[in-house]
Amino acid sequence: MSAADTVFDAGLQPERTLLAWQRTCLALAVGVAVSARLTLPALGAASIVLGITGITLVALAWWGATRRYRRAHQDLTGADGALGQGGSPMAALALTAGLLAVAGLVFVALVGWPLR
Repeated sequence: MSAADTVFDAGLQPERTLLAWQRTCLALAVGVAVSARLTLPALGAASIVLGITGITLVALAWWGATRRYRRAHQDLTGADGALGQGGSPMAALALTAGLLAVAGLVFVALVGWPLR
């Protein structure tokens, strides 16, 4: 077993963080898909565009979080690699949540609150 394959700490903090990011991305992807489906009658093609954009941003966030974990794991186990971590996964998730909120506001403005 090479140094890159060993676990850095017994608490598995980087692994738990990656799992949390994956759960967040999955939940947001489901939210985007449901939102696109529910807003389709009111927004039409814009709903499809927002859905595709949201799913793409979630996929980029998932990819960024996985890449970030791999870099952190390599750095912590002493393998060659830099710990250059950026905020791109957080930015992608924030942008996706913002798009989801805008789609919801437009839907409510066009259709009206369903519980009248």
